[in-house]
Amino acid sequence: MKAERIADRIAYHGEGPVWDAARGRLLMVDMLAGDVLELGDPAAAGEPRVTRHHVGSPVAAALRPRSAGGYVVATEHGFALFDDGFERERTLPDVVTDAGIRMNDGGCDPQGRFYCGTMAYDESPGAGTLYRLDPDGSTRVVLEGVGISNGLQWSADGRTAYYVDTLSGRIDAFDFDGADGAFTRRRPFAAVDPSDGFPDGLTVDAEGGVWTAFWQGGQVRRYDASGRLTAVIEVPGASRTTAAAFGGEHLDTLYITTSRQGLDDDAEPHAGSLFAVQPGVSGRPLPVFAG
Repeated sequence: MKAERIADRIAYHGEGPVWDAARGRLLMVDMLAGDVLELGDPAAAGEPRVTRHHVGSPVAAALRPRSAGGYVVATEHGFALFDDGFERERTLPDVVTDAGIRMNDGGCDPQGRFYCGTMAYDESPGAGTLYRLDPDGSTRVVLEGVGISNGLQWSADGRTAYYVDTLSGRIDAFDFDGADGAFTRRRPFAAVDPSDGFPDGLTVDAEGGVWTAFWQGGQVRRYDASGRLTAVIEVPGASRTTAAAFGGEHLDTLYITTSRQGLDDDAEPHAGSLFAVQPGVSGRPLPVFAG
């Protein structure tokens, strides 16, 4: 299958797509610009309307809707809460104190806790950490010694967490205890040949398939619950494929973000665009932050 470009070069480093079901819109980040992008009705004919919200930090890494309204956003070094119009309500104390480290990607567990992992700007192995933000505003370390902390999402029953440390060159799975938020029994879920690219953001469909974007691969791949490759979505003209999320009224459209980071101005004219495809399977509603 091939994805279709539906919005042309809207981001330098597009990342973190999430379907905002309450408002029927797609949200994503232009990460290194510190912007959240709002795309009104991306399924409508023609180029979707894009509204930018600068969140006041050089980096906007990941976001999720909040059950109380508004959004939680992982910024360069910590977390912040925003209202429905992306006006800042509360900034929490930074969890990162090293200027050479930044937040990168994350998601919510079924209990409504928000996670985001870090990476070194120079991509030093082992410099990253996975953090958890609880609904009461407290934070804690979940995992240390990470290279580039990327995709994180859960199975439908909440008992398995899928996770990508891009420098590991594979997708991992953990047993997950929702009661105390414990990640245990880490094991490889799907290995990746480096010639195919590097695993990045991921999402899970209603049948338990894990869809993973491939940086420098120009594609999104689906692995079934056993880790077997079952589908490949080509993303033409954009090798730096970063993340994917299901959206639309029936969650049957897969939206794919891409990046121009590290490219010359005249290289890959479609890099930084938003792509979409209907892969024949639907997604699941993502958990929202309970804070």
